[in-house]
Amino acid sequence: MSAPYTLPDLPYDPAALEPHYSAEIVSLHHDKHHAAYVKGANETLDKLATAREGRDFSNLGTLEKSLAFHLSGHVLHSIFWTNMSPDGGGRPDGALGVALDEHFGGFEPFQAQLTEATTGIQGIGWGTLAWEPSGKRLIVEQVYDHQGNMGSGAIPLLVIDAWEHAYYLQYKNVKADWVKAFWNIVSWDDVASRLGDAQQAPSLL
Repeated sequence: MSAPYTLPDLPYDPAALEPHYSAEIVSLHHDKHHAAYVKGANETLDKLATAREGRDFSNLGTLEKSLAFHLSGHVLHSIFWTNMSPDGGGRPDGALGVALDEHFGGFEPFQAQLTEATTGIQGIGWGTLAWEPSGKRLIVEQVYDHQGNMGSGAIPLLVIDAWEHAYYLQYKNVKADWVKAFWNIVSWDDVASRLGDAQQAPSLL
């Protein structure tokens, strides 16, 4: 039987991203919110197993939505932590820089699009840079909640959490200030590594 999902350790001290991201938010966000998605995913898998054993699928729709919600939350947060670094910021070079030039016309147009996509989310969600393997291109997506508005098969490389729990204690209701601060702690090495891996993914078409 597959092992349960587990909460990954932070790759840095909670205070390492200050002043751009406070230790208080990082600790609460990781230890409480992310942990809740891991717990929810595992509990939902248990409920699905029970449903299969009893051939009782009367609540299947709710359980499937619950699994998608919690599992996507776990995956996106796991990427989010490694997307940030106390040595981050600036702009990427190498293959990632070339790819941004090719698919967005440069770093500034890409940054502007992802910033707008993130700050413009209605309600809760994420802004993401993703690799779309069927078209072999980088795209920007708005992820509503944890799931909606995503291209099937697109692989997230860089994610910005725009849920209020991600920034409210430090930036209050000014989401744009949080997104502006985020660019100072982006780990481009992590994003570049994810791009290299994603480019090996086969097309779904």
